[in-house]
Amino acid sequence: MSSHLLALQKRLEHPFANPRLLERALTHRSFSADHNERLEFLGDSVLNLAVSGLLFEKLSQLPEGDLSRVRANLVKQDTLFQIASDLGLSAGLRLGDGEKRSGGHKRPSILADALEAVIGAVYLDAGFEAAAALVRRLYSGVELSAQMSAMGKDPKTELQEWLQARKMKLPVYRVVATLGEAHKQTFDVECTVSETGRTERGIGASRRAGEQAAAAAMLQHLASQATPTIATTSPDNQTPVQPIRPR
Repeated sequence: MSSHLLALQKRLEHPFANPRLLERALTHRSFSADHNERLEFLGDSVLNLAVSGLLFEKLSQLPEGDLSRVRANLVKQDTLFQIASDLGLSAGLRLGDGEKRSGGHKRPSILADALEAVIGAVYLDAGFEAAAALVRRLYSGVELSAQMSAMGKDPKTELQEWLQARKMKLPVYRVVATLGEAHKQTFDVECTVSETGRTERGIGASRRAGEQAAAAAMLQHLASQATPTIATTSPDNQTPVQPIRPR
């Protein structure tokens, strides 16, 4: 294991039984076919569950809607990027030459995704309790307060709340296509609301940004169906995204 990964293990306070998991978590698709996107997918779910448990414990008086908004602020790209930067993840990233030249080791979407992949790697290495303990350590320096729920809602949160208020199922997001070269990709994502049978699409510079764009497109559609109280918003000032219509 490289010196960068050994140092990172110490900062994570988790000695990996299988160090290959940590190496894969820091491997971008531009570097190798054995990259971190599946670990990122897993880590995203583990992170959301661990943060939900943390908020349930720490903000016991907050109602469900406010808890959802606080969680959205804690797991958004900007927050994950800051935590990843503080951890020094960029030093251990494995990037292709093109991605290196374009400054990929400093790109918020790459670092945020790598952090989720690391959480997924810890989950596979030692189980949920170890991964949840890591999440608690990562967020130990973040002040958890009800005021975080007053921050601007992103489109995914806004859509979720609109559907929940009407007792409808949550939307399903799916990556339809990944476009462009490995160092400059865009993600084409669809958002489906099963009760309406409607699917909208969006593109963004990361999977997360594409989901936000698709959610914004769905909100626009719902607003056009005589629901004028819905107001679409930009996804937390992240990488610009663009809603698109289904092909």
